[in-house]
Amino acid sequence: MKSYSLDFRQKIVRAHLVEQMSIRQVAARFMVSKSLVQKLVKQQKTEGNVQPKPRGKPQFSHLTNSLPEVKALVAEYPDATLAELCELFANRTGNWVSRTAMCRCLQKLKLNRKKNLV
Repeated sequence: MKSYSLDFRQKIVRAHLVEQMSIRQVAARFMVSKSLVQKLVKQQKTEGNVQPKPRGKPQFSHLTNSLPEVKALVAEYPDATLAELCELFANRTGNWVSRTAMCRCLQKLKLNRKKNLV
């Protein structure tokens, strides 16, 4: 569901704060939930705006800040599989990552993960 426009959010807050309407009356007038009105009024008072919050959860990977460690692991263990690299990374840094995350990191670094044929 899309968030409400900034103009609509400001009208809701203005109706409560400037026109002195109760939260229930504002909710009925604009056909929104009472909790939305409460949330917008609280956001206006604490943050000073009624901008919609960004959606979704921020993505974080332990590999983002550890690219030199991954390069060193691959240089030290060139024949290691993804699972082995994950285990070595966990032993070295204390942060476990999935095989998929390790694969994406190696692709980003343009490192070949295939074993050497000697």
